[in-house]
Amino acid sequence: MPTTDYDPGSLPDLLPLYYKRLFPFSQYFRWLNYGGVTKNYFQNREFSFTLKDDIYVRYQSFSNQSEMEKEIQKMNPYKIDIGAVYSHRPNQHNTIKSGVFQALEKELVFDIDMTDYDDVRRCCSAADICSKCWTLMTIAIRILDRALREDFGFRHLMWVFSGRRGVHCWVCDEAARKLSAAGRSAVAEYLSLIRGGEDTVKKVQLSDPVHPFIKESLKVIEQRFEKYALVEQDILGSKESTDKVLALVPDEVRKELVAFFLIERNPVVRWKKLTAAVQVMATAKRGFYGDKEIMLQYCYPRLDVNVSKGVNHLLKSPFSVHPKTGRISVPIDLKAIDKFDPFDVPTISLICEELDRPKTAEEKGEATAIQTENNGEQRKVRDYKRTSLAKYVKLFDQFVEEMEQCRKGELLRKSGESELVLGSSACPYTDKPPPGESELVLGSSACPYTDKPPLGKTPLC
Repeated sequence: MPTTDYDPGSLPDLLPLYYKRLFPFSQYFRWLNYGGVTKNYFQNREFSFTLKDDIYVRYQSFSNQSEMEKEIQKMNPYKIDIGAVYSHRPNQHNTIKSGVFQALEKELVFDIDMTDYDDVRRCCSAADICSKCWTLMTIAIRILDRALREDFGFRHLMWVFSGRRGVHCWVCDEAARKLSAAGRSAVAEYLSLIRGGEDTVKKVQLSDPVHPFIKESLKVIEQRFEKYALVEQDILGSKESTDKVLALVPDEVRKELVAFFLIERNPVVRWKKLTAAVQVMATAKRGFYGDKEIMLQYCYPRLDVNVSKGVNHLLKSPFSVHPKTGRISVPIDLKAIDKFDPFDVPTISLICEELDRPKTAEEKGEATAIQTENNGEQRKVRDYKRTSLAKYVKLFDQFVEEMEQCRKGELLRKSGESELVLGSSACPYTDKPPPGESELVLGSSACPYTDKPPLGKTPLC
């Protein structure tokens, strides 16, 4: 990933400015406080800091937003990780009797790393990424987001760019946060299709009938397979890559294809021949889905299941800085998921530099307007609004606001004021409400792709 405007050696000088003037502490605290759902909820949350020279400090916890701000600004961590909400204050864990200090709950999280696709991508390897292989992350988000909303009824999902080569998903619904380790494992296993390690040749085995979740996932992949896999990755181009694909089909199909490929070089035509040969075999052998299994093996999301299973597993925080690239871990706008470019995500050096630029006429006008609204009282425009970070903080703020409105609506409903309708089921992809509805009682998990609620599911708020 090109980082021409970032020098890792400058990070110690930039972090104090970032945490002092740019980090969105207010929205961050509102998010993790969840309206103070239970006593000491935020206070019992674990944070961990990675400091200069890879010094790792676990079991940090804070009484309130002010204390958190002061400690982060004092320590200027290179990386922040978020852990579970515990039974006691994490910073006092050494004083708690063994076995009593327990992780109680945490967001259901998913971690997708591009390095896990190294056996099926030809453009890059290891920590490197490019616009071609980033399509895999787009596919992963679309497949998993749909499943978590439609199949499980979750609503409050935040997708975050890791800062380098992957994405994280934070499922923040109360039902998700309270899931046991067994419940988290069940969700993660439901979403996992890729089986086996480096030595496993065929990593996807479908059975008959194909599960509806897999059918929905294939719809997402089929829309992008030709452009991504056949053209950009050219998986049927070289002999080496073609042999890897042919190793996934039965011997009788492989022999026919090898002969055809000797005279036909076009990868798209080759793929059409492969699918036709598979269809012939599928007619004779029920339950054979060779072409579908190849598409899934090359494009289906590869989850780090262990990250999702553990209640006490830590995950990199949104708005943390990646020390090697300098890029900020920012929320991803689902309305523009296909346009998201990891190379456009601002670096810490860029946004700190933007702070030093003279204010534009528009910014000066905004400051004047704020002063007028406050009867002449001087109030500074938040610094992040003057930088490339602004649109990502706005996304984060909207996410937190939606959760807060949902929570307020649920409290009102429980108190007998069920006639009040709050919130919107507007799809985050189209910004449109469900057909024929102008508003929705809070707690719906309307699918952002189809605007339909999950079949047979009770919406979770």
